[in-house]
Amino acid sequence: MARILAVDDDPLVRRCISRILVNAGHEVVPAGHGADALQIASDRAFDVALVDYHLPFIDGLEVLQRLREVQPGCLRILVTGALDLPMIMDAVNRGEVMRVVEKPFESAGLVGAVEDAMTARRRMMEVYQVQEQAASEHERDMLVECLEGGHLRLALQPIVGGKSGDIRAFECLLRSNHSVLDGPLSIIRAAERHQMLPQLGQAVSRHAADWMGQLPENIKLFMNLHPDELADPDGMCASLEPLKPWAERVVLEITERSRLQGIEAWDESVERVTAMGFAIAVDDLGAGYSSLSVLAELQPSFIKVDMSIVRGIDCDPRKQRLVDLLCRFADATGATLIAEGVETGEEAEALRGCGAHLLQGYLFGKPSTDLPASLGDATASA
Repeated sequence: MARILAVDDDPLVRRCISRILVNAGHEVVPAGHGADALQIASDRAFDVALVDYHLPFIDGLEVLQRLREVQPGCLRILVTGALDLPMIMDAVNRGEVMRVVEKPFESAGLVGAVEDAMTARRRMMEVYQVQEQAASEHERDMLVECLEGGHLRLALQPIVGGKSGDIRAFECLLRSNHSVLDGPLSIIRAAERHQMLPQLGQAVSRHAADWMGQLPENIKLFMNLHPDELADPDGMCASLEPLKPWAERVVLEITERSRLQGIEAWDESVERVTAMGFAIAVDDLGAGYSSLSVLAELQPSFIKVDMSIVRGIDCDPRKQRLVDLLCRFADATGATLIAEGVETGEEAEALRGCGAHLLQGYLFGKPSTDLPASLGDATASA
């Protein structure tokens, strides 16, 4: 059975089409003009659209063109009593029309057109599924190659003391030299699709452990946790195992997005990683989905203020007051406040005036796979 959108401004023709196709076992939704049809199609999915060419306001070809944008998988059949072959062939060649039914039509011809369309649709779906499966398997193979073939890198961006300016920590950021999965977003999305976030987390932890072996003992390392990792406490703890010898120097960044996604294992995950010795940072505070409630819930060791608040803070007294209040909150709770995305000296000076403990941004260094030459001068005190 197919769900069919039948569009014709003649009520007698609509009833005739509906009767023929319903008797053939199909579901038919009628529409009297193009705008009505497009409104219906915005709310319901259809297998086939039978559209008369001569419609008021919006002709049948334009309706089919718009349907193609709204529902690419809907087979589009043009019904017309006056064949304009050049126009119709052009529409067919552009893929806007898949079949033409000429008026007047017989019941068998109309039913046959719909059945032929459904057969073509099934074949298209079979081909599409084969192609999708092949593409998915290829992407998974590339992800495995990326994870196991030495293509991953962790770039480090310095986090400096608010007053002293010396390096106190680094945030590690995913990088790749793979020919296809060459960016952090493409790698993360592929890992999500193939349920390989644990493998990605393990690979990142191994690279982070390599960095910890090179960093001075007074330097911390910040790492981002994917929200889905919090849903699997056992898998997350296993992924972090390579970093356990340095747990007291590793800070795991969490956004409230994890809580908003309804991850039930949030509390257990946070409790277990803190029991392992890792510190917690609330990331992107002020980015749109983080709020003060998560600070009270998590009691983090670090609070990272998003760059949307930092940008232009030197010219915005309201932002300065907000950061000043957050710094007071951090001082009262024993947390350390980090301002992210600092790009100008004026922003840095304004943040220092607000009491920001640590600063991070391009002003102090872009992410790099090489340690800065000044690292030897880093000190342990804020």
